Amino acid sequence: MEGLIVDFLEYLYNVKNTSANTIMSYKRDLLKWDDYMGTQGVTDIKEVRTQHLLLFIEYLEKKKFKAATISRNIASLKAFYHYLTKEQLVDKDISEVLHAPKVEKKLPEIMSMDDAVKLIEQPKGNKPKDLRDRAMLELLYATGIRVSELIGLKTSDVNMQMGYVICRDGNKERMVPFGNTAKKTLFQYLEKGREALLVHYGAEELFVNCSGQPMSRQGFWKIIKYYARQAGIESEITPHTLRHSFAAHLVENGADLRSVQEMMGHSDIATTQKYARINTNQIREVYARTHPRG
Repeated sequence: MEGLIVDFLEYLYNVKNTSANTIMSYKRDLLKWDDYMGTQGVTDIKEVRTQHLLLFIEYLEKKKFKAATISRNIASLKAFYHYLTKEQLVDKDISEVLHAPKVEKKLPEIMSMDDAVKLIEQPKGNKPKDLRDRAMLELLYATGIRVSELIGLKTSDVNMQMGYVICRDGNKERMVPFGNTAKKTLFQYLEKGREALLVHYGAEELFVNCSGQPMSRQGFWKIIKYYARQAGIESEITPHTLRHSFAAHLVENGADLRSVQEMMGHSDIATTQKYARINTNQIREVYARTHPRG
């Protein structure tokens, strides 16, 4: 059945213009399902029955997967079977019996503005690595882009004069502005840091490691963890924490949700609305703490 999964993923990319991250999630979930079906001796899609799908979900529950993960696996199966039905590769959509478990929606972890500034200002030296680290942290907080987008930026994706970067996800792209502080740190990195780090490589990527190779997710993860410790921030900080903080701080300071949605690259405004909920919660906390009859 792996061939059908590959065909489905190609359909998502070429016809539906689905984002690369979503396609990777579908691939991971469906290959997991295919492996499970193999353990049940089922290798032909026409042999799959409703009971097999239900047993797979039961298997995920026994393995203690989180409700959100199980919901995502169910969504992947439903999308796959919708495709199979549409292409008349199966007689009917047996995934209709699957129902996602209730998922508790947790608000994302947000840094205070003071902690965000404290973190970003940690790289204080003028060595090429310091200039790079400061530019990466500043740009991430200035734009709220994903870490995959940050490390995937090429020098040609940065418009220094107009102050924006171009982010690409599959066939989609969006322009995200950045301010003068980020522009200054980027300029310093490009003028005095990047060439020194490149060594003898000719990488197109904007950010490179100390060997001149493109920066990896793991490499940047280590950088942000290191500076969080240096800043004395005790809460768990990840690259995504800065992305969430960027959005929450914009909303807190009066930005409209549609603009934040565009900058974040959210396809659904409902995803962006959680930052308004965070702001409402903060207002309530301030009220309860400061009102004399709160």
